[in-house]
Amino acid sequence: MKLLIVEDNIELSSDLVNFFTGNGFLVEVAYDLKTAQQKIFDYSYDLVILDLGLPDGSGLNLLREAKANKMDMGFLIVTARNAIEDKVTGLELGADDYITKPFHKAELNARVRSILRRKNADGNNLLELGNISINLMSFEVLVNDEPIELTRKEFDLLVYFMYNKNRVLTKESIVEHLWGDHADQSDSFDFIYNHIKNLRKKLQKVDSQGQILSVYGMGYKFTEKK
Repeated sequence: MKLLIVEDNIELSSDLVNFFTGNGFLVEVAYDLKTAQQKIFDYSYDLVILDLGLPDGSGLNLLREAKANKMDMGFLIVTARNAIEDKVTGLELGADDYITKPFHKAELNARVRSILRRKNADGNNLLELGNISINLMSFEVLVNDEPIELTRKEFDLLVYFMYNKNRVLTKESIVEHLWGDHADQSDSFDFIYNHIKNLRKKLQKVDSQGQILSVYGMGYKFTEKK
């Protein structure tokens, strides 16, 4: 699961990044409206934690743009305690929920997971394809009702493939999804090849009905065996 935290308070945003990373999320940060606008058009996120009080404009503008362009990502808006009008406007624009400052991280985490449960797999926390079943909340993968062991990167890769089944995914998009803002720290795609090779072997070993196909010159595609 991939989050974008839009928060101009550097200390708070850093604290949230550490918290959600420790809870198994891939997290990116935008400290202002302009950067957040660029990120949601360039990359894909499952949910945006959006502070409305940004230095270069209201976070509501980001929400408006996302909804106008029919972007499939959840929004949890963060408001000041007495900002009733902002809460109402945010919900009317299509935000999934709101939380007021100051908040406890445990409550924020619960609200984030609640939104993701509703949005993923039509409100079910199970993602399924053929004989593969993934529990998005417990990070458990079953093939033919038997658990298989995956590394965290392999798990994230399989989820990404299953969300985008039958679509060609470029190596660049896979790198960005798995490593986020740190993707440019690598000058090679060797680690992607290794993760895909290992995941492919594990799926083949248990006779998975899902298969990773190489698309020459383009990337990879995940399909169900006929």
